[in-house]
Amino acid sequence: QVQLVESGGGLVQPGGSLRLSCVASGSKFNIGAMGWYRQAPGQQRELVAKITSGDSTNYADSVKGRFTVSRDNAKNTVYLQMNNLKPEDTAVYYCNVRILFAEYWGQGTQVTVSS
Repeated sequence: QVQLVESGGGLVQPGGSLRLSCVASGSKFNIGAMGWYRQAPGQQRELVAKITSGDSTNYADSVKGRFTVSRDNAKNTVYLQMNNLKPEDTAVYYCNVRILFAEYWGQGTQVTVSS
């Protein structure tokens, strides 16, 4: 059973930084793409950033230049470095991992950007 455990969310002032981590465990197979989505109240879940097994990345336009996604395959971990955070980045952030033809979600971690 694949499990994803996220950490690193919290409350930060505008302009601040946070780093999210997501550790995947329980997989018998190599992990494919890993990424982060977010969902703000009353809005649909949206892609923030993702990274393939070949380290290709793509980002939502709203976070380009501010967020960086990376992965450590030895640790089965994906990271999201978030800089220059804005109030509109406030949301629950979810880790997403694809293994073979299945995808898995973390439980979500709250990020709140407020003064």
